[in-house]
Amino acid sequence: MKKLVALLLAVMMLSVSAMALAEAPEGYPEVVAEMVQAEKLELTIYDYWSGEGARAEEPTEEQQAQYDYRDWIEATYNVKIHQKQAGDWGTCAQEMINFTSAPDGSLRAYIIEPGKVASLIDNGIAANWGDYDFSDEKWNEFTIATYTNQGRVYGVSTGVTEPRGCIYFNKRLLEEAGIDWETIYDMQAEGKWTWAAWEELLKKTTQDTDNDGAVDKWGVSGSGDDMYVLAIYGNGGSFFDLDENGKLYPSMNTNEAIEAMNWGKTIQANYWKHTPADASWDWYKQSWKAAEFAFYVYQTYGGFNDGSEMADMEDEWGCVAFPVPNEGDQYIHVASENVTLIPNVYSEEDVKKIAFFYDLWTNPTPGYDDEDAWIGNKYNYTDERAVDETYAMLRGEETVRINRALSLGTQNDVLGSSLLWGLAGGTPAELIEAGMPAWQALCDAFNAK
Repeated sequence: MKKLVALLLAVMMLSVSAMALAEAPEGYPEVVAEMVQAEKLELTIYDYWSGEGARAEEPTEEQQAQYDYRDWIEATYNVKIHQKQAGDWGTCAQEMINFTSAPDGSLRAYIIEPGKVASLIDNGIAANWGDYDFSDEKWNEFTIATYTNQGRVYGVSTGVTEPRGCIYFNKRLLEEAGIDWETIYDMQAEGKWTWAAWEELLKKTTQDTDNDGAVDKWGVSGSGDDMYVLAIYGNGGSFFDLDENGKLYPSMNTNEAIEAMNWGKTIQANYWKHTPADASWDWYKQSWKAAEFAFYVYQTYGGFNDGSEMADMEDEWGCVAFPVPNEGDQYIHVASENVTLIPNVYSEEDVKKIAFFYDLWTNPTPGYDDEDAWIGNKYNYTDERAVDETYAMLRGEETVRINRALSLGTQNDVLGSSLLWGLAGGTPAELIEAGMPAWQALCDAFNAK
Protein backbone atom coordinates (compact mmCIF):
# COMPACT_ATOMS: atom_id res chain seq x y z
CA MET A 1 0.00 0.00 0.00
CA LYS A 2 2.82 2.42 0.92
CA LYS A 3 4.55 1.72 -2.38
CA LEU A 4 1.32 2.44 -4.26
CA VAL A 5 0.84 5.76 -2.45
CA ALA A 6 4.44 6.76 -3.15
CA LEU A 7 4.02 5.86 -6.82
CA LEU A 8 0.82 7.88 -7.09
CA LEU A 9 2.51 10.88 -5.47
CA ALA A 10 5.42 10.66 -7.88
CA VAL A 11 3.03 10.51 -10.85
CA MET A 12 1.09 13.49 -9.49
CA MET A 13 4.28 15.51 -9.06
CA LEU A 14 5.40 14.80 -12.61
CA SER A 15 1.95 15.66 -13.92
CA VAL A 16 1.93 18.97 -12.09
CA SER A 17 5.41 19.77 -13.37
CA ALA A 18 4.50 18.95 -16.95
CA MET A 19 1.29 20.99 -16.77
CA ALA A 20 3.09 23.98 -15.22
CA LEU A 21 5.81 23.82 -17.84
CA ALA A 22 3.27 23.73 -20.65
CA GLU A 23 1.25 26.64 -19.26
CA ALA A 24 4.09 28.86 -18.02
CA PRO A 25 4.02 32.31 -19.60
CA GLU A 26 6.81 33.23 -21.98
CA GLY A 27 9.98 34.29 -20.17
CA TYR A 28 9.32 32.27 -17.02
CA PRO A 29 12.02 29.82 -15.87
CA GLU A 30 11.86 26.18 -16.84
CA VAL A 31 10.26 23.96 -14.22
CA VAL A 32 12.67 21.70 -12.31
CA ALA A 33 10.51 18.64 -11.74
CA GLU A 34 12.43 17.23 -8.80
CA MET A 35 11.91 20.45 -6.83
CA VAL A 36 8.09 20.24 -6.95
CA GLN A 37 7.15 19.54 -3.33
CA ALA A 38 4.90 16.62 -2.41
CA GLU A 39 4.02 18.38 0.85
CA LYS A 40 3.52 22.11 1.16
CA LEU A 41 6.84 23.87 1.85
CA GLU A 42 7.01 27.30 3.50
CA LEU A 43 10.04 29.58 3.32
CA THR A 44 10.41 33.00 4.96
CA ILE A 45 13.05 35.48 3.83
CA TYR A 46 13.70 37.99 6.59
CA ASP A 47 15.15 41.44 5.96
CA TYR A 48 15.28 44.65 7.99
CA TRP A 49 13.01 46.93 5.92
CA SER A 50 9.93 45.14 4.50
CA GLY A 51 7.52 45.40 7.45
CA GLU A 52 4.98 42.59 7.18
CA GLY A 53 5.65 42.31 3.46
CA ALA A 54 2.08 43.20 2.47
CA ARG A 55 1.40 43.65 -1.23
CA ALA A 56 0.47 47.07 -2.59
CA GLU A 57 -3.27 47.69 -2.61
CA GLU A 58 -3.02 49.44 -5.98
CA PRO A 59 0.04 47.86 -7.61
CA THR A 60 1.71 49.26 -10.67
CA GLU A 61 1.76 47.17 -13.79
CA GLU A 62 5.28 45.96 -12.99
CA GLN A 63 4.39 45.17 -9.36
CA GLN A 64 1.42 43.13 -10.53
CA ALA A 65 3.65 41.27 -12.97
CA GLN A 66 5.98 40.43 -10.10
CA TYR A 67 3.07 39.24 -7.96
CA ASP A 68 1.87 37.06 -10.84
CA TYR A 69 5.32 35.54 -11.27
CA ARG A 70 5.68 34.79 -7.58
CA ASP A 71 2.17 33.31 -7.45
CA TRP A 72 3.21 31.05 -10.31
CA ILE A 73 6.28 29.88 -8.35
CA GLU A 74 4.12 28.99 -5.37
CA ALA A 75 1.43 27.21 -7.41
CA THR A 76 3.93 25.34 -9.57
CA TYR A 77 6.17 24.07 -6.78
CA ASN A 78 3.61 23.72 -3.97
CA VAL A 79 5.43 26.30 -1.80
CA LYS A 80 4.61 29.47 0.10
CA ILE A 81 7.31 32.15 0.24
CA HIS A 82 7.20 35.27 2.42
CA GLN A 83 9.59 38.21 2.59
CA LYS A 84 9.15 40.34 5.68
CA GLN A 85 11.05 42.21 8.36
CA ALA A 86 12.87 40.79 11.36
CA GLY A 87 14.23 43.47 13.63
CA ASP A 88 15.92 46.48 12.05
CA TRP A 89 19.30 47.44 10.60
CA GLY A 90 20.97 46.93 13.96
CA THR A 91 19.05 43.91 15.27
CA CYS A 92 18.28 41.64 12.30
CA ALA A 93 21.51 39.73 12.92
CA GLN A 94 20.48 39.09 16.53
CA GLU A 95 17.14 37.77 15.27
CA MET A 96 19.07 35.23 13.20
CA ILE A 97 21.22 34.28 16.19
CA ASN A 98 18.12 33.80 18.34
CA PHE A 99 16.55 31.52 15.75
CA THR A 100 19.71 29.46 15.32
CA SER A 101 19.87 28.98 19.08
CA ALA A 102 16.30 27.68 19.19
CA PRO A 103 15.20 26.54 15.70
CA ASP A 104 11.56 25.63 15.28
CA GLY A 105 11.79 23.59 12.08
CA SER A 106 10.74 26.44 9.76
CA LEU A 107 12.81 27.23 6.67
CA ARG A 108 14.38 30.68 6.72
CA ALA A 109 16.95 32.94 5.10
CA TYR A 110 18.10 36.30 6.48
CA ILE A 111 19.24 39.41 4.60
CA ILE A 112 21.81 41.09 6.87
CA GLU A 113 23.60 44.45 6.69
CA PRO A 114 27.24 43.86 5.71
CA GLY A 115 28.86 44.89 8.98
CA LYS A 116 27.32 41.95 10.86
CA VAL A 117 27.90 39.21 8.29
CA ALA A 118 31.47 38.12 9.07
CA SER A 119 30.68 37.61 12.75
CA LEU A 120 27.70 35.39 11.90
CA ILE A 121 29.84 33.29 9.59
CA ASP A 122 32.85 33.09 11.93
CA ASN A 123 30.68 31.99 14.86
CA GLY A 124 28.99 29.20 12.94
CA ILE A 125 25.59 30.92 12.77
CA ALA A 126 25.51 30.86 8.95
CA ALA A 127 25.56 27.71 6.85
CA ASN A 128 27.42 27.38 3.58
CA TRP A 129 25.21 27.20 0.48
CA GLY A 130 26.43 23.73 -0.49
CA ASP A 131 27.18 23.08 -4.14
CA TYR A 132 24.55 25.47 -5.49
CA ASP A 133 25.34 26.91 -8.93
CA PHE A 134 26.05 30.65 -8.75
CA SER A 135 27.25 31.03 -12.33
CA ASP A 136 24.19 32.96 -13.52
CA GLU A 137 24.93 36.65 -14.08
CA LYS A 138 22.20 37.68 -11.60
CA TRP A 139 24.46 36.71 -8.68
CA ASN A 140 26.75 39.45 -7.38
CA GLU A 141 30.28 38.17 -7.87
CA PHE A 142 31.81 40.66 -5.42
CA THR A 143 29.58 39.58 -2.54
CA ILE A 144 30.24 35.92 -3.25
CA ALA A 145 34.00 36.55 -3.46
CA THR A 146 33.94 38.37 -0.11
CA TYR A 147 32.08 35.60 1.70
CA THR A 148 33.71 32.53 0.19
CA ASN A 149 36.21 30.62 2.33
CA GLN A 150 38.02 27.45 1.29
CA GLY A 151 35.72 27.22 -1.75
CA ARG A 152 32.54 27.34 0.36
CA VAL A 153 30.05 30.15 -0.24
CA TYR A 154 28.45 31.54 2.92
CA GLY A 155 26.82 34.79 1.76
CA VAL A 156 25.20 35.95 -1.47
CA SER A 157 23.42 38.90 -3.02
CA THR A 158 21.89 39.55 -6.42
CA GLY A 159 22.04 42.31 -8.99
CA VAL A 160 24.42 45.16 -9.74
CA THR A 161 26.57 46.34 -6.84
CA GLU A 162 25.03 49.48 -5.35
CA PRO A 163 27.32 52.51 -5.77
CA ARG A 164 28.60 53.61 -2.39
CA GLY A 165 31.23 56.21 -1.54
CA CYS A 166 31.12 59.49 -3.47
CA ILE A 167 31.63 63.25 -3.10
CA TYR A 168 28.71 65.65 -2.95
CA PHE A 169 29.17 69.37 -3.56
CA ASN A 170 27.09 72.38 -2.56
CA LYS A 171 26.44 74.35 -5.74
CA ARG A 172 25.79 77.68 -3.98
CA LEU A 173 29.00 77.56 -1.95
CA LEU A 174 31.04 76.73 -5.05
CA GLU A 175 29.48 79.59 -6.99
CA GLU A 176 30.19 82.00 -4.11
CA ALA A 177 33.82 80.86 -4.23
CA GLY A 178 33.97 81.63 -7.97
CA ILE A 179 33.83 77.98 -9.07
CA ASP A 180 31.67 76.77 -11.96
CA TRP A 181 30.44 73.44 -10.61
CA GLU A 182 29.76 72.15 -14.13
CA THR A 183 33.54 71.99 -14.61
CA ILE A 184 33.75 69.29 -11.93
CA TYR A 185 31.50 67.04 -14.00
CA ASP A 186 33.59 67.96 -17.05
CA MET A 187 36.80 66.94 -15.29
CA GLN A 188 35.20 63.66 -14.27
CA ALA A 189 34.06 62.96 -17.82
CA GLU A 190 37.52 63.75 -19.21
CA GLY A 191 39.34 61.60 -16.64
CA LYS A 192 40.88 64.69 -15.04
CA TRP A 193 39.06 64.62 -11.69
CA THR A 194 42.19 63.96 -9.63
CA TRP A 195 43.43 64.42 -6.08
CA ALA A 196 45.30 67.57 -7.20
CA ALA A 197 42.26 69.00 -8.99
CA TRP A 198 40.09 68.50 -5.92
CA GLU A 199 42.70 70.05 -3.63
CA GLU A 200 42.72 73.20 -5.76
CA LEU A 201 38.98 73.54 -5.19
CA LEU A 202 39.38 72.85 -1.48
CA LYS A 203 41.86 75.72 -1.22
CA LYS A 204 39.28 78.08 -2.73
CA THR A 205 36.40 76.92 -0.54
CA THR A 206 38.22 76.85 2.82
CA GLN A 207 37.69 80.46 3.87
CA ASP A 208 37.71 83.00 6.67
CA THR A 209 34.67 84.92 5.43
CA ASP A 210 34.44 87.35 8.38
CA ASN A 211 38.18 88.12 8.55
CA ASP A 212 38.55 87.18 12.21
CA GLY A 213 41.56 84.99 11.59
CA ALA A 214 39.63 81.71 11.89
CA VAL A 215 38.21 79.53 9.14
CA ASP A 216 34.41 79.56 9.16
CA LYS A 217 33.68 77.96 5.77
CA TRP A 218 35.46 74.66 5.27
CA GLY A 219 36.26 72.89 2.05
CA VAL A 220 35.16 69.41 3.09
CA SER A 221 33.93 67.14 5.83
CA GLY A 222 31.85 64.01 6.25
CA SER A 223 33.01 60.45 6.81
CA GLY A 224 36.77 60.39 7.26
CA ASP A 225 36.64 56.61 7.13
CA ASP A 226 35.08 56.75 3.67
CA MET A 227 37.74 59.19 2.49
CA TYR A 228 40.63 56.95 3.57
CA VAL A 229 39.01 53.79 2.21
CA LEU A 230 38.31 55.37 -1.18
CA ALA A 231 41.76 56.95 -1.37
CA ILE A 232 43.53 53.68 -0.52
CA TYR A 233 41.60 51.50 -2.97
CA GLY A 234 41.67 54.21 -5.63
CA ASN A 235 45.46 54.27 -5.36
CA GLY A 236 45.70 50.51 -5.87
CA GLY A 237 46.04 49.66 -2.19
CA SER A 238 43.94 47.59 0.18
CA PHE A 239 43.63 46.63 3.83
CA PHE A 240 43.58 42.85 3.32
CA ASP A 241 44.17 40.70 0.27
CA LEU A 242 44.52 37.08 -0.81
CA ASP A 243 47.87 35.46 -1.52
CA GLU A 244 48.56 32.96 -4.31
CA ASN A 245 47.11 30.19 -2.14
CA GLY A 246 43.89 32.04 -1.42
CA LYS A 247 44.93 32.90 2.13
CA LEU A 248 43.93 36.25 3.60
CA TYR A 249 46.72 38.53 4.82
CA PRO A 250 47.07 42.17 6.02
CA SER A 251 48.07 44.40 3.10
CA MET A 252 47.77 47.94 4.49
CA ASN A 253 51.56 48.32 4.68
CA THR A 254 52.11 48.70 0.91
CA ASN A 255 53.47 51.91 -0.61
CA GLU A 256 50.13 52.50 -2.35
CA ALA A 257 48.13 52.30 0.87
CA ILE A 258 50.55 54.42 2.90
CA GLU A 259 50.77 57.08 0.19
CA ALA A 260 46.97 57.36 0.17
CA MET A 261 46.81 57.62 3.96
CA ASN A 262 49.39 60.40 4.01
CA TRP A 263 47.50 62.29 1.32
CA GLY A 264 44.28 61.88 3.31
CA LYS A 265 46.02 63.27 6.38
CA THR A 266 46.92 66.39 4.33
CA ILE A 267 43.29 66.87 3.35
CA GLN A 268 42.12 66.51 6.94
CA ALA A 269 44.81 68.85 8.28
CA ASN A 270 44.18 71.70 5.85
CA TYR A 271 40.60 71.68 4.60
CA TRP A 272 38.49 69.41 6.81
CA LYS A 273 35.87 70.63 9.28
CA HIS A 274 36.51 68.54 12.38
CA THR A 275 34.10 67.30 15.02
CA PRO A 276 32.91 70.11 17.32
CA ALA A 277 33.23 69.61 21.06
CA ASP A 278 30.54 67.37 22.56
CA ALA A 279 29.01 66.65 19.14
CA SER A 280 27.46 63.29 18.22
CA TRP A 281 29.36 60.99 15.87
CA ASP A 282 27.12 61.94 12.92
CA TRP A 283 27.17 65.70 13.50
CA TYR A 284 28.39 66.24 9.93
CA LYS A 285 25.02 65.25 8.44
CA GLN A 286 23.31 68.36 9.79
CA SER A 287 26.44 70.47 9.33
CA TRP A 288 26.43 69.59 5.63
CA LYS A 289 22.79 70.55 5.23
CA ALA A 290 23.54 73.81 7.03
CA ALA A 291 26.15 74.61 4.32
CA GLU A 292 29.14 74.72 6.67
CA PHE A 293 31.44 73.04 4.10
CA ALA A 294 31.46 72.79 0.31
CA PHE A 295 32.26 69.12 -0.33
CA TYR A 296 30.81 66.13 1.51
CA VAL A 297 32.44 62.68 1.59
CA TYR A 298 29.67 60.18 2.19
CA GLN A 299 27.61 57.33 0.74
CA THR A 300 25.24 57.57 -2.22
CA TYR A 301 22.24 56.48 -0.16
CA GLY A 302 22.50 59.75 1.79
CA GLY A 303 21.31 61.72 -1.21
CA PHE A 304 19.96 59.53 -3.99
CA ASN A 305 17.56 57.24 -2.12
CA ASP A 306 13.90 57.98 -1.44
CA GLY A 307 13.47 59.46 2.02
CA SER A 308 17.21 60.03 2.33
CA GLU A 309 18.91 62.24 4.90
CA MET A 310 19.40 65.01 2.32
CA ALA A 311 15.82 65.04 1.03
CA ASP A 312 15.03 68.27 2.93
CA MET A 313 18.29 70.06 2.09
CA GLU A 314 17.66 73.65 0.93
CA ASP A 315 20.77 74.13 -1.20
CA GLU A 316 21.10 72.26 -4.48
CA TRP A 317 23.79 69.63 -4.64
CA GLY A 318 25.70 67.68 -7.25
CA CYS A 319 27.72 64.49 -6.98
CA VAL A 320 30.88 63.03 -8.48
CA ALA A 321 33.00 59.96 -7.86
CA PHE A 322 35.87 60.17 -5.42
CA PRO A 323 38.85 61.67 -7.30
CA VAL A 324 41.71 59.51 -8.57
CA PRO A 325 45.45 59.96 -7.97
CA ASN A 326 46.33 60.44 -11.65
CA GLU A 327 44.57 61.50 -14.82
CA GLY A 328 43.01 58.52 -16.57
CA ASP A 329 42.85 56.30 -13.49
CA GLN A 330 39.67 54.30 -12.88
CA TYR A 331 37.08 55.94 -10.61
CA ILE A 332 36.03 53.45 -7.95
CA HIS A 333 33.80 52.76 -5.01
CA VAL A 334 34.05 49.97 -2.44
CA ALA A 335 31.34 47.30 -2.28
CA SER A 336 29.16 47.04 0.82
CA GLU A 337 26.09 44.98 -0.06
CA ASN A 338 23.33 43.52 2.08
CA VAL A 339 24.04 39.78 2.28
CA THR A 340 21.69 36.80 2.37
CA LEU A 341 22.59 34.04 4.84
CA ILE A 342 21.08 30.66 5.67
CA PRO A 343 20.92 29.69 9.37
CA ASN A 344 23.25 26.81 10.19
CA VAL A 345 20.53 24.46 11.42
CA TYR A 346 19.48 22.61 8.28
CA SER A 347 20.29 19.40 6.44
CA GLU A 348 22.00 19.59 3.05
CA GLU A 349 18.64 18.82 1.45
CA ASP A 350 16.93 21.73 3.20
CA VAL A 351 19.77 24.09 2.30
CA LYS A 352 19.33 23.06 -1.32
CA LYS A 353 15.61 23.85 -1.13
CA ILE A 354 16.20 27.24 0.47
CA ALA A 355 18.81 28.13 -2.14
CA PHE A 356 16.62 27.00 -5.04
CA PHE A 357 13.52 28.92 -3.98
CA TYR A 358 15.50 32.00 -2.97
CA ASP A 359 16.98 31.93 -6.46
CA LEU A 360 13.53 31.80 -8.07
CA TRP A 361 12.14 34.47 -5.74
CA THR A 362 14.90 36.96 -6.52
CA ASN A 363 14.74 36.64 -10.30
CA PRO A 364 13.99 39.85 -12.21
CA THR A 365 10.30 40.13 -13.03
CA PRO A 366 9.80 38.37 -16.38
CA GLY A 367 9.03 40.85 -19.13
CA TYR A 368 10.39 43.83 -17.16
CA ASP A 369 14.10 43.82 -17.84
CA ASP A 370 14.20 47.65 -17.83
CA GLU A 371 17.79 48.88 -18.05
CA ASP A 372 16.77 52.23 -16.57
CA ALA A 373 14.71 50.93 -13.64
CA TRP A 374 17.56 51.80 -11.24
CA ILE A 375 16.96 55.53 -11.83
CA GLY A 376 13.70 55.57 -9.87
CA ASN A 377 13.15 59.04 -8.39
CA LYS A 378 16.78 60.14 -8.45
CA TYR A 379 16.11 63.05 -10.80
CA ASN A 380 13.89 64.53 -8.10
CA TYR A 381 16.85 65.12 -5.80
CA THR A 382 19.71 66.34 -7.95
CA ASP A 383 20.78 67.28 -11.47
CA GLU A 384 20.85 64.98 -14.47
CA ARG A 385 24.64 64.80 -14.61
CA ALA A 386 24.83 63.37 -11.08
CA VAL A 387 22.47 60.59 -12.16
CA ASP A 388 23.42 60.04 -15.82
CA GLU A 389 27.18 60.42 -15.45
CA THR A 390 28.19 59.74 -11.84
CA TYR A 391 25.69 57.20 -10.52
CA ALA A 392 25.41 55.40 -13.86
CA MET A 393 29.19 55.14 -14.16
CA LEU A 394 29.60 53.79 -10.62
CA ARG A 395 27.15 50.97 -11.42
CA GLY A 396 29.75 49.44 -13.73
CA GLU A 397 31.62 46.35 -12.54
CA GLU A 398 34.97 47.95 -13.36
CA THR A 399 34.40 50.55 -10.61
CA VAL A 400 33.87 48.03 -7.79
CA ARG A 401 36.54 47.13 -5.26
CA ILE A 402 36.24 44.55 -2.46
CA ASN A 403 37.10 45.56 1.10
CA ARG A 404 38.12 42.19 2.52
CA ALA A 405 38.10 43.63 6.02
CA LEU A 406 34.40 42.76 5.88
CA SER A 407 35.41 39.09 5.74
CA LEU A 408 36.78 39.53 9.28
CA GLY A 409 34.15 41.71 10.95
CA THR A 410 32.80 45.24 10.85
CA GLN A 411 35.11 47.88 9.44
CA ASN A 412 34.91 49.71 12.76
CA ASP A 413 35.96 46.63 14.73
CA VAL A 414 38.75 45.58 12.39
CA LEU A 415 40.17 48.97 11.36
CA GLY A 416 38.52 51.71 13.42
CA SER A 417 40.49 52.40 16.59
CA SER A 418 43.55 50.51 15.33
CA LEU A 419 44.01 52.56 12.15
CA LEU A 420 41.35 54.80 10.59
CA TRP A 421 40.42 56.83 13.67
CA GLY A 422 44.04 57.42 14.61
CA LEU A 423 45.33 58.71 11.29
CA ALA A 424 44.55 62.36 12.00
CA GLY A 425 46.97 62.30 14.95
CA GLY A 426 49.41 59.49 14.14
CA THR A 427 51.54 58.23 11.29
CA PRO A 428 50.44 55.30 9.11
CA ALA A 429 53.71 53.44 9.74
CA GLU A 430 53.34 53.62 13.53
CA LEU A 431 49.69 52.60 13.49
CA ILE A 432 50.34 49.71 11.12
CA GLU A 433 53.24 48.40 13.19
CA ALA A 434 51.11 48.48 16.33
CA GLY A 435 48.06 46.90 14.73
CA MET A 436 49.73 44.20 12.63
CA PRO A 437 49.78 41.41 15.27
CA ALA A 438 46.02 41.68 15.84
CA TRP A 439 45.25 41.83 12.10
CA GLN A 440 47.48 38.83 11.43
CA ALA A 441 45.73 36.89 14.18
CA LEU A 442 42.35 37.64 12.59
CA CYS A 443 43.64 36.40 9.24
CA ASP A 444 45.12 33.26 10.78
CA ALA A 445 41.78 32.43 12.40
CA PHE A 446 39.93 33.09 9.14
CA ASN A 447 42.33 30.95 7.10
CA ALA A 448 42.10 28.08 9.58
CA LYS A 449 38.34 27.70 9.20
